[in-house]
Amino acid sequence: MKKQIIIVGGGFAGLKLARELSDSDYKVMVIDRNNFHQFQPLFYQVATSRLAASNISFPLRKVFNGSRNVTLRITNVLKVVPETNTIITEIGDFQYDYLVFATGADTNYFGNENIRKHAYPMKSTVEAMYIRMRILQNFEDMYKTKDEDTKESLSNYVIVGGGPTGVELAGALMEMKKYVLPKDYQDLDISRMKIYLVEAGPRLLGAMSEFSSKKAEKYLTEMGVNVMLKTQVKDYDGKWVELADGTKIRSRLLIWAAGVAGNYPEGIDKAIKVRGNRIKVDEYHQIEGYENIYAIGDISYMETKKFPHGHPQLANVAIHQAGNLAHNFEKLLHDKKLKPFQYKDKGSMATVGRSKAVVDLPKIKFGGFIAWLTWMLLHLLFIMGMRNRIHVFVNWTAAYFNKNSSLRLIFKPYIRDDK
Repeated sequence: MKKQIIIVGGGFAGLKLARELSDSDYKVMVIDRNNFHQFQPLFYQVATSRLAASNISFPLRKVFNGSRNVTLRITNVLKVVPETNTIITEIGDFQYDYLVFATGADTNYFGNENIRKHAYPMKSTVEAMYIRMRILQNFEDMYKTKDEDTKESLSNYVIVGGGPTGVELAGALMEMKKYVLPKDYQDLDISRMKIYLVEAGPRLLGAMSEFSSKKAEKYLTEMGVNVMLKTQVKDYDGKWVELADGTKIRSRLLIWAAGVAGNYPEGIDKAIKVRGNRIKVDEYHQIEGYENIYAIGDISYMETKKFPHGHPQLANVAIHQAGNLAHNFEKLLHDKKLKPFQYKDKGSMATVGRSKAVVDLPKIKFGGFIAWLTWMLLHLLFIMGMRNRIHVFVNWTAAYFNKNSSLRLIFKPYIRDDK
C-alpha cells in the first residue's frame, strides 16, 4: 500500500514539492485555504493597477490535471495530532504517513493592535486588490470634501518596511503619480500626493548589498519618494501615523510591509518555535522531536554554518528546499542515504521603477536598465502558466511604451438583498 504524504500549503514550497512527487510511488494530498497559487513577488503590481489579479494566480487543480497520485483539498487546517498521525481540518480528519508544513508566513504587526486594525497588509492577492481599490477610492473621495486637512490625509501614502516589497511599491506609486493619475484626475492637484517609505533600519534592502541599498535609495529619492531611515512607526489610528520620535503624518492609507510571521501550526510543540514564528528543523527538513513531520519554505528555520540564523525567507530558498525534500522522499522508498540541504545563494534583486532595478549576483552587482530587464525575465520565467506569462509580458511591454494601463477598477463588495 502506498504511503500518504500530506502537504499543507500551496505556495512556492508546497507546490514545488507536490509537482516533484506527482506520479511517484506515494499518495500525495495538498491542503490549502485557496484553490490557487499566488505569485507573491508581483503583488505590488496588482496593488498599483499594473496587472490583473488573474495574471499572477493559477488554479491549483489545473496544475495536477492528469496526475494519478495527487489530490487537493481546499480547507483550513485546525490542528495536527502527531500521536495518531492525524491532521484535523474544517472538512474532516486525514491520516498521514508523512506530513509537510509549507504554510508560509503572514503579516507581523509586532503586537501593535491599532496597526493591525487600521493598516493595509499585502501578503495575498486579495489584500493587494484591496490596496488598489483604496488608492483609487482616495482620489474619488477627494471630490467629496473641501476640507484641506482631509485632502492632505487622502493624498499621503505611508509604506512601512524598506525591503523589496516596500521599495517596489513606493517606486510603482510614484510612477502612477507621474504618468497615470494626472490623466485620470485632470481637475485634481496630483502634485500634492506624497509617498513616505519608512524603514526602521539604517538602509533600504537590508538583505542585499550596500551597493544595491544605496542605488535603490538614490532612485527613489530622485523619483520624489520621502525615504525615512532609522525611523519606527509607533501607532496608527486610521488618520494619523505616529512615529517613534513624536512626528505625525496625516494619512488614510498606511501599507504595512515591515515584517512577516510564520503561520505556526496548532499541535506542534511551541518549545521549538523560534523568532518570527518559525519551526526549527534539521538539515533534512525534519521538525525537531518528530520523526515523520517536516517543514519547508518561510515557516522553517534551519541553522547551518553558512546560515547560522536561518535561511532568508525567499521564494528561491523555498523552491530549493522542496526539491531537496522530494529527492529525500524518493530515497526513503529505497532506504538510501538522505541528502542534507545546502543552499547556494544565486543572488537577489529588486525593481524600483521604469528601467530602474538592482541585482546582486555572487560575483557582480549592477543596477539600471540591464538590471531591470534581468528582473523582468526571471520573474516571467517563474510565473505559473504560459497564458499568464504572455499576459504579463504584453502588459509590461504596453506599459513601457504608453506608460498606462486599463486596470484601474474599483470593485465594491456585493451585498445581497433578500427582501
